[in-house]
Amino acid sequence: MVSLAEPVPLIIAPSRGYWASVGQRLLRDKVTMVCVVILLTIILAAIFAPYLGLADPYRGSIIRRLRPIGTPGYLLGTDEQGRDMLARLIYGGRLSLFIGLLPVFNAFVIGSLLGITAGFVGGKVNAAIMRTSDVFLAFPSVLLAVAISGALGAGILNSIVSLTIVFVPPIARIAESVTTQVRSLDFVDAARASGASSWTIIRVHILNNVLGPIFVYATSLISVSMILGAGLSFLGLGTKPPEPEWGLMLNTLRTAIYVQPWIAALPGAMIFMVSIGFNLVSDGLRSAMDVRR
Repeated sequence: MVSLAEPVPLIIAPSRGYWASVGQRLLRDKVTMVCVVILLTIILAAIFAPYLGLADPYRGSIIRRLRPIGTPGYLLGTDEQGRDMLARLIYGGRLSLFIGLLPVFNAFVIGSLLGITAGFVGGKVNAAIMRTSDVFLAFPSVLLAVAISGALGAGILNSIVSLTIVFVPPIARIAESVTTQVRSLDFVDAARASGASSWTIIRVHILNNVLGPIFVYATSLISVSMILGAGLSFLGLGTKPPEPEWGLMLNTLRTAIYVQPWIAALPGAMIFMVSIGFNLVSDGLRSAMDVRR
């Protein structure tokens, strides 16, 4: 699992030439590009699942339950209720990816706003925001997500809210750290001496230099969000049956592990593959954007 305090590269005054070089370095990174292709395939398959001619992921049959992988008409077998596993895995990607991506996006927006404000304004505002973040960072992310979801109740919306709350403090911490570094640089002092307003300095000088590192760090949290979201569903705090979702599918299939272990392992394999893919893409993006390399 990715550390919530992992350092990110500081990007100063990015230009069009800089971003072009980042793109070229990403294209030369074969591991990153393979992961991008795999992730795009999974995402597009989940989005266009209704048009792929798949079986109904909700329709089951007791006489077809736990068919092995490779059964004619059921490429990946069937689950404990006789539902097609291939269809449920592809449709399950919709909720799993949604629960994995949306909290990180929400936390990126909220955490960046709080962190940039704290880093630029400083003083009591910085102390108030950062000390509040420290309270949340004092708890393990898994424990905090379970506690908040348990307090709010089961459901997809509550899972997204709880994961957003978990990810806002670390992103705010990174945003504050990078903003504090940029604020002390000469070009910001020159802009302030020229009479530029605080809003102009933030919009022109601060945002251009801090959003890149914050975004790179946020991408590293997607895999964590996927795992935590699946964990909440596994514990009954996320998606509710009969919706197909990889964490919930792991929960419902756990009783079949001694009968059809390969079938029971398929949702976990999808979570593992997607999480590793996002981690490797994040690492590749971090390396491509590191101007010191």
